[in-house]
Amino acid sequence: MKFRLDTFTWLLLGAIVLASFLPVTGQAADALATTGTIAVALLFFFHGAALSRQQIVDGATHWRLHILITALTFVFFPLAVLPLNELSTFAPQWMPEDLGLGFLYLGVLPSAVSSSIAYTAMARGNVPAAICSAAASNVFGMMLTPFLLLLLVSTSGAGEFAVTEALKDIVVQLLMPFAIGHALRPWLGGFLSRNEHLMARYDQCVIWIIVYSAFSHSVVSGLWQNLPLKAIGLAIALCFGLLALFVYVARLLVRRFGFSLEDEAAVVFCGSKKSLASGLPMAKVLFSGHPGFGMIVLPIMCYNQVQVIVGAMLAQRYRVKIEQAASAATHTTENSG
Repeated sequence: MKFRLDTFTWLLLGAIVLASFLPVTGQAADALATTGTIAVALLFFFHGAALSRQQIVDGATHWRLHILITALTFVFFPLAVLPLNELSTFAPQWMPEDLGLGFLYLGVLPSAVSSSIAYTAMARGNVPAAICSAAASNVFGMMLTPFLLLLLVSTSGAGEFAVTEALKDIVVQLLMPFAIGHALRPWLGGFLSRNEHLMARYDQCVIWIIVYSAFSHSVVSGLWQNLPLKAIGLAIALCFGLLALFVYVARLLVRRFGFSLEDEAAVVFCGSKKSLASGLPMAKVLFSGHPGFGMIVLPIMCYNQVQVIVGAMLAQRYRVKIEQAASAATHTTENSG
């Protein structure tokens, strides 16, 4: 089968190249961050208006799905990165101690909220379940991450984390727009159902903003400077390997438990992603003054870039599969009628 990148993936690759040479900084970065916040809030508003009450209830009460996503994020992922840290003992020239610590830290981070849900939406997956799982992961992750890290490595001074601030952001930027949109569904639902292609384009625009903003932040933070080229290459390769492993494990478990294709998309995107937005601020507290800070946060920055690019390609493929399955189901129903 011939491998071909679609237009949207090329646009994302263009965003990475643009951010590498022309990263947004200063006031422009603040303006882009504000634009991204508003765009994500509108994304949740539109999805709230598009979803029926029954779809939301089904997503929120899908407890087996939420348990699976939580287990992938906070149990399987930390266990998967443990062997990588051991490489710092046996092959320090390939895995410096600080890089190994960075992979342990990556493993205990919560799921990325905005991109997880945006990709699930673009894939036509189970959006209500993704919203509940990703939001809960981020809130509880702010408390779980320091303790899980302390469990994996001998470190101290976990410090205080802005759990209240994170909860406020999730409520104001995500849940509240979703609730308002759903309240306006009687007036907006029909228009959105008739213009699904516009929603799909808007989902893609939001993801492009997330990619360009996140990669700009990584570049400005020193992704391509002040870090050994060998370490960057190894980190990128390991991040691809971790993501491939968790996409495979997520699919295997979803199919083993008999979930739908829409549920599979939610599990893949929410269970395999890690939050850069939560990870970097927490790292500044956990590793304040650490001489190897740049090496420690390298896996977070690399994994974030890998997950947004691979996630975009996966979302496009899931969208095709889910739409084909829906079309086939409709055709079967019409024939049987």
